Amino acid sequence: MISRRTVVCLGTAQLIAWGTSYYLIGVFGEHIAATSGWSRGFIYGGFSVGLLVMGFASAWAGGAVDRHGGLPVLASGSLLNAAGCLALAYAHHPAVYCLAWIVLGLSMRLTLYDAAFAALARIGGAGARRAMAQITLLGGLASTTFWPLGNALIAWLGWRGALVAYAAISLAVIPLYFTLVAPRRQADEPAEAATTTNAPAADNDRASGWLYAAIMALVAFLNSGMSAHMIGILAGLGLGASTAVWLASLRGIGQTAARTCEVAFGMGFSPLTLNLVATLLLTAGFMVVPVAGPGMTQAVLFVLAFGAGNGLMSITRGTLPLILADPARYGSFTGRLLVPSFILAAAAPLVLGYLIEAQGPHAAVILCLALALVILILAVALGGRFRVGR
Repeated sequence: MISRRTVVCLGTAQLIAWGTSYYLIGVFGEHIAATSGWSRGFIYGGFSVGLLVMGFASAWAGGAVDRHGGLPVLASGSLLNAAGCLALAYAHHPAVYCLAWIVLGLSMRLTLYDAAFAALARIGGAGARRAMAQITLLGGLASTTFWPLGNALIAWLGWRGALVAYAAISLAVIPLYFTLVAPRRQADEPAEAATTTNAPAADNDRASGWLYAAIMALVAFLNSGMSAHMIGILAGLGLGASTAVWLASLRGIGQTAARTCEVAFGMGFSPLTLNLVATLLLTAGFMVVPVAGPGMTQAVLFVLAFGAGNGLMSITRGTLPLILADPARYGSFTGRLLVPSFILAAAAPLVLGYLIEAQGPHAAVILCLALALVILILAVALGGRFRVGR
């Protein structure tokens, strides 16, 4: 049984970890480019380097949680996050900038949802599903909290001073991880049923595993691409820079609203059903601008629908492996299958960045819509391998 205290502390830690690492580039990127003299491609390429490091470290990090538990892994990640923010703050040379993102990439793999989900699965087994969904409620507010906060800190301290503040915030997270010292669930304890879905020996079903990997890889592309460029895309649609910042922040509202509904009403549904709902929301979100055209209302609907779909996908990223594999080896299983997601996530900021420069923001939205449709097809295929029900 995972305590409410553990859920609250880990959820708070996730909010801060996402805000001070993954969402950092979305608010700092343009400021760094404006004062450093480096190209936008190089600036956002640093984020891609960090995501590649996440991929290289994925299998090792997942296995580390299985072997040692969440406390040492997540705490080490927060220390590295602080070090990476400090390195960015004092980066006056391109090599130092790249090194900072290497450190941040390792810290992100050790602190974000995948590591937190593995830590919860280690102490809660198949019954960790509810806790996984609950910690995403606070984590989903990271962009809503840290994009405006980062903007305010930059206005007050400059972007280098704001990064020093981010480092201090990262260190303050570490005591929250001490709630993860619960003993590992014994193999002979009865596991709470994670779902009522009937599956064909899913632990050994390679096709289901690779469908899961493909879905998560494409979702990761959309997530990292929007994290880096959503503000720029909205501004490019004629909404203005300041308006684009607060509109993009609505993404977190969409994420948290969808996750709240899942926690309140969705526990009776299979993760496969939730996965299908999430892909439908992603597709609908990217359809708004091409179908209805640019505008304030359309932008709000686009951001909220994307946030809701992405928020639910974050949950299914954690809960689908509970029916695809033995929870006792959750970290190793996800660590291996999620490697492609980090590689595609690394490519997304660069691909969308160059596409926006060459063809404009509409072209980026069209590409994302096409990928969302592919994700929907894959989700239907994965659900077809199971009998999905309440």
